[in-house]
Amino acid sequence: MFMMTETIKKKTNKSAGKNIRTLRHERSWSQEDVANRLGISIPAFSKIETGVTDINLSRLEQIANIFEVSVVNLLSLEYVEEPSVQDANLNIIQKKLIDRELEITNLQRKVILLYEELLSKGSVTV
Repeated sequence: MFMMTETIKKKTNKSAGKNIRTLRHERSWSQEDVANRLGISIPAFSKIETGVTDINLSRLEQIANIFEVSVVNLLSLEYVEEPSVQDANLNIIQKKLIDRELEITNLQRKVILLYEELLSKGSVTV
């Protein structure tokens, strides 16, 4: 029985931590911003976010108030972060880079084929 409640507690801590991190990212706040609002150290807040620390009810209420959500939301919902505009732009840039690399590779092949063709015709001496 003890092991089961420990497992549930760990899952709850991790889930709440994940939700807190998501809410923090949505507001573009740093861990330092939230830690200062809570009156705790950055490492202490980091442990809450990563689910290492057991969060008591009064701390949960304090965090819920900062983010203007209910304690139930912190515990139950697994917020899904919206991909940021920056992430979308990064994906577009990565795709363009891959396309350019393919283009370069194809051009290199053409140059090699043309060179080999010229060599076979005797137009170019090595």
